[in-house]
Formats: sequence, C-alpha cells, structure tokens
Amino acid sequence: MERKIVNKDDFLYPRGRYYGQVKPENLVFNANLQEFAQRVSYICNLETGGKLPPGEAYEQIKGLWKQLKRTKKQLKIGEEPFQSDQEDIED
Repeated sequence: MERKIVNKDDFLYPRGRYYGQVKPENLVFNANLQEFAQRVSYICNLETGGKLPPGEAYEQIKGLWKQLKRTKKQLKIGEEPFQSDQEDIED
C-alpha cells in the first residue's frame, strides 16, 4: 500500500476551494479569511479545554478581527469604484 506524505502546514492549516469572482484581491482576502477562521477555531478550542483564559482568548480574537478588517480595507474588498465591468465595455 502506497503512503502519501502529508505536509504539516497543509494538515494544520487546510484551505478550502474558492468559488467566488476570481480577482487577485478576492483570492488574497479569501486566504486571509480562511486563516482567520482556522486561528479562531484553535483559540476557541484552547479556551474550551482550559488552556487559555477567556479574557486572553477574547483579546486574541479581537486582534485577529482587527487585522482581517485592515486587510479588507487595504484590498478594497466591497468597494466598487466602477458600477460594473460590463457597463465599461458597453460605453
């Protein structure tokens, strides 16, 4: 039987497939969002297991949230400087 070697990072930080509109900024934000979710999951599990105090867990998640918001703003996700790409082509 053939054994497949699994990369440690792929095991600890799995990535889901992206199905949205393919633009570089969307792909980057999606990767950041998945990392945020994974880290929040780890923090919640540590807090639930009694390895991390609730206040510390809250502060860590709050910091991750601020970081995610900052990247969203930098990538201009949700902002539409043009009405749509189709309108630009038709003009």
